[in-house]
Amino acid sequence: MASSVKAHELDEMNNVDLEARLREAKEELFNLRFQAATGQLESHGRLRTVKKDIARIYTVVRERELGIRSDPDANDARQEEAQS
Repeated sequence: MASSVKAHELDEMNNVDLEARLREAKEELFNLRFQAATGQLESHGRLRTVKKDIARIYTVVRERELGIRSDPDANDARQEEAQS
């Protein structure tokens, strides 16, 4: 996974992509925690980065539920309806 995810990058993703990214981040966090427990982890800062990425994804998902952020798929559907 990339070093860090920015919120504007998450805005461009649809909900399916966000779920996939969240699943990948959770899997990476599990692997990092396992490495930390066994003493194999080289970069402890990566744990913090992945946790923040997960929180960022959850924030974008919740803001979309509340209508604070817009879903790119919903915007496409609205534009198609307006053109009809």
